Amino acid sequence: MILKSLKIIKKTLIIIFYNGFTITLKKIYRHYCNNGRKGVTKGINIDYKILKLNNQRNDYLKWIEQNEYNMEDSIEFNYNPLISIILPIYNIKKAYLREAIESVLNQSYKNWELCIADDASSLNETIELLKEYEKTDNIKVIYRLRNGHISIASNSALSLASGEYITFLDHDDTLAPFALFEIVKEINKNRDIKLIYSDEDKIDEYGKRYEPHFKPDWNPDMFFSQNYISHLMVIKKEIIEKTKRFRVGYEGSQDYDLILQSLKFINSDEIAHVTKILYHWRSIEGSTAKDSGTKEYTTDAGVKALEDYFTYNKNIQVKKGLLPNTYKIVYPIISFPLVSIIIPTKDNYELLSTCINSILTRSSYKNYEIIIIDNQTTQIEALTYLEYLNSIENIQVIKYNKIFNYAEINNYAVKYANGTFLAFLNNDIEVLHSRWLDEMLQHAQRKEIGIVGAKLYYPDRTIQHGGVILGIGGIAGHAHKYFEQDSHGYFSRLKIIQNYSALTAACIVMKKVVFDEVSGFEEELEIAYNDVDLSLKVLRKGYRNLWTPYAQLIHHESKSRGQEDTIEKRKRFEKEQRFMKKKWGKELLLDKCYNENLTLEDENFSLKIEEKN
Repeated sequence: MILKSLKIIKKTLIIIFYNGFTITLKKIYRHYCNNGRKGVTKGINIDYKILKLNNQRNDYLKWIEQNEYNMEDSIEFNYNPLISIILPIYNIKKAYLREAIESVLNQSYKNWELCIADDASSLNETIELLKEYEKTDNIKVIYRLRNGHISIASNSALSLASGEYITFLDHDDTLAPFALFEIVKEINKNRDIKLIYSDEDKIDEYGKRYEPHFKPDWNPDMFFSQNYISHLMVIKKEIIEKTKRFRVGYEGSQDYDLILQSLKFINSDEIAHVTKILYHWRSIEGSTAKDSGTKEYTTDAGVKALEDYFTYNKNIQVKKGLLPNTYKIVYPIISFPLVSIIIPTKDNYELLSTCINSILTRSSYKNYEIIIIDNQTTQIEALTYLEYLNSIENIQVIKYNKIFNYAEINNYAVKYANGTFLAFLNNDIEVLHSRWLDEMLQHAQRKEIGIVGAKLYYPDRTIQHGGVILGIGGIAGHAHKYFEQDSHGYFSRLKIIQNYSALTAACIVMKKVVFDEVSGFEEELEIAYNDVDLSLKVLRKGYRNLWTPYAQLIHHESKSRGQEDTIEKRKRFEKEQRFMKKKWGKELLLDKCYNENLTLEDENFSLKIEEKN
């Protein structure tokens, strides 16, 4: 009967899945006929993934058309340094190697040299092509007699370099024709720059571009979580000369190791990021670009490189991250300080009891006190519960009898805090994992870190907060909002520790001394944006803010919450928006932890594309 019904209506109906993804019943019928009832869901998922990939590629083609074809690359510079391009090769197909070398020859900036080391290739076509190109000016080739693998081969190529700056090219990848021009333009802006990196994309075996990676500006904690710098990476030669260069035993993450070594001689303000696609990473079967899990040894090498970097503190641990080629740096908690957990509340017994019970029963870190601010509770059940809580040794309930003002209430509560660290929680937060406070406190203790935020879920386990992006909706929005719980996010950003400019105060931890240093929450911001303002004040003092996916909690906030559904609420919200724009201005539109090529219309890291009328 089902089969007959499908035959009758398969040509007429359309079913909609996944936010606008459409599939005809004809396709469903085909999946059913080929693989049975169980094959229908699998077939639909495959169709969806193919359509999504095609849509992403089409969007990227639009972005390329709008942003690259009219790029200026004919400026005359005051400073024209020699750039040495390091190219180790081994048994690479002639076609790919030719593309790589031609991409260098086609550079609009001409003061470069290409330093090639062949690592004892046995493939005739590789050697033949090298013999052809070694006659070209500015190309140097060394032929190794014995295969030494990537680190030794890279060092051989590096020995040929005489440039002031060094960059690196894999033997099957290509440079954008304006790559070196953009690098030198950046150097001319600031001659003190020691390390420069760019955005990148992938190319398939046919040379088609896809999956652009638009990176943040220098993001130290993200870099310690994964080598997001990757390509194109340029280092001043004088810095490399201070390192041990590419080290044997670090193969697979030898470039990560070189950067980590270099960071010991580079200040943060000597690192620059070019927000343009300057490098095309070849994605073919078996390559790391295709699947980072295909080379498991690369993760092990990355752990080894990080362990070497952090030898200055033997108590810091390096662990493998949640995904291949990601890492978790574990910092020691010193002296187990008292943490004051501050929770404003009014009525709503069920939410508050869920919050408090989850803290009391699911927190492995025990040295805390809970300060509950009762903002005019009238609900009998809630009043009874607050009276009970006030009798518990490490919990105190404070009365606050003014009209609700989130910033003012929390500032008031801090006066009662005995802890050297403050944890601000909404009363609709529920702890999921026992180490939530340990994970946040270990970073809040670091002298360079201001505020630490957590990974928050809606009750249906979709993402509520993965950090805050400035500029979304004019002021700020939550990164990866509504993504699925197990989603990796944009280039693994939902699975790695990293720096964000701002964080939601629904769950944050910070030093009390830092809170006092910035005069706490801005009380002019009664409801909205006071956490964004606090975050920006902390940044202005020179601290970094940090988000960790290892502290996971539920935020029992409705997805429909936040609608300003009365005239009074709208006026208040608009007032707070005006306050933020006046106070912070362009800083709201230049989020260094985001990228100017990504949209400010949504929280999903999609491309910024101008829609033509």
